[in-house]
Amino acid sequence: MNKSTLTLMISALCLCGTAMAQESPWLVRVRALHLAPADKSDPVGGVGASDRLHVSEKWIPDVDVSYFFTPNWAAELVLTYPQKHTVTLDGASIGTFKHLPPTLTAQYHFLPGATINPYLGVGVNYTLISKVNLLNGAAGLEHDSFGLALQAGADYRIDDRWSINFDVKKVQIRSDVNIAGARASRVKVDPLMLGVGVGYRF
Repeated sequence: MNKSTLTLMISALCLCGTAMAQESPWLVRVRALHLAPADKSDPVGGVGASDRLHVSEKWIPDVDVSYFFTPNWAAELVLTYPQKHTVTLDGASIGTFKHLPPTLTAQYHFLPGATINPYLGVGVNYTLISKVNLLNGAAGLEHDSFGLALQAGADYRIDDRWSINFDVKKVQIRSDVNIAGARASRVKVDPLMLGVGVGYRF
């Protein structure tokens, strides 16, 4: 085997080793989220005090899929299944509704490869509202909502594939409340979502 052939083989092996060492661009996380609505609303029927309508807090599961375009920049899609909430007026239940809130954010990761890698994100939320049953059917909600999503979090690296994730989001979710076809109030759910979970890098 001549010297040039040996050099070529060694170079090929080095390139192969480098490619294998590179991380996959795909990261999947599973989280438990505590959803705490802001509970801001206009006066009902234009009279009385504001903020009388409340939406229940709850824990929800989510799965998010991230794709890293570079070690620092990623896009994250957050998914869950339709969540049921109770609505109260002055503390008394007036019914329930479900919402499905997929969220897409663009993230900047500050310390890729470090044990603790903090990130910030900004994006858009689309919430589909369904199964509305308020005041025994006398009241309704808009069926969708677009809004801004802000995000901050950190991944704690366990090994090359596994990590623990801490995440907080503030999401705009807003809807008109209609009674007998007329707008009676506007609700700003705008939840703060605190999450903890595990991540796996493929």
